[in-house]
Amino acid sequence: MDRLEAMSLLVSAVESGSLSAAGRKLGVPLPTVSRKISDLEAHLNARLLVRSTRRLALTDTGAAFLAAAKRILDEVGDAERAASGDYAAPRGDLVITAPVVFGRLHVLPVVADFLRRWPEINLRLVLSDRNLHLIDDHVDMAVRIGALADSSLAATRIGSVRRVVCGSPSYFAAQGVPKRPEELSALSAVTFDLLSSSEHWIFADSKSKRELRVPVRSRLSVNTAEAAIDAAAAGLGVTRVLSYQVAQAVLDGRIQIVLAEFEPEAAPVSLIHAGQELTPLKVRMLLDFAAPRLRARLA
Repeated sequence: MDRLEAMSLLVSAVESGSLSAAGRKLGVPLPTVSRKISDLEAHLNARLLVRSTRRLALTDTGAAFLAAAKRILDEVGDAERAASGDYAAPRGDLVITAPVVFGRLHVLPVVADFLRRWPEINLRLVLSDRNLHLIDDHVDMAVRIGALADSSLAATRIGSVRRVVCGSPSYFAAQGVPKRPEELSALSAVTFDLLSSSEHWIFADSKSKRELRVPVRSRLSVNTAEAAIDAAAAGLGVTRVLSYQVAQAVLDGRIQIVLAEFEPEAAPVSLIHAGQELTPLKVRMLLDFAAPRLRARLA
């Protein structure tokens, strides 16, 4: 049994969603794909896939083996390119994920430059405000905003972002600019449910060194930062979003930031990938390319 071939078929089947799709992608007949993966399971004495008429699902053992198989295949590819004198030219597929607005504003331009630089790389950019799991969701690299809990991941800090309170200049002209967080209770709020509570907002008082928990009156609750910003710009009330999300609206004069001196500590922004001694060349090249450029955009 050619174990590398079987690993390639397994990876392709999972990423494609079916054995037949993997066969079409690799030019291998379906019965051959099925037999080689079955042979691999027999060799390992473990079930890797749960097959059904609709979809493939990995067992727990299969998920762990898939991550190892992808790493091995990447390392073999790197070794082959090194032996052929082509080590400096990465190739293959990459998956990177980022929060929706951050990804559109900052990651996409960097990815476009990266793809122009390396024509043999294909990249899938997944924009989601839900944190994808690197192994389970087959992600090579992720942008994370906030403290990192999983120490098994390799992280590169690229900057920080603030949590800001803002509203339209016309709204503040009519209602008054709040000088203290407690004054927000008298204003209408547009709450963004992925960032903060619709009932209380937390602030930091640098003078007293204590946390301020301020009740807010939410007249509108939304699930995207863009909607919160648009609603605030339309005069529906104050909102709280991350600084990069509202940067353009501030530059355009549609939005005004207030209470900056009471903002909580800035949240770190990091690039993370699975920690391992031999990081695949394509991942290293993406990290080396993206980190300084994203750091500059956040400066």
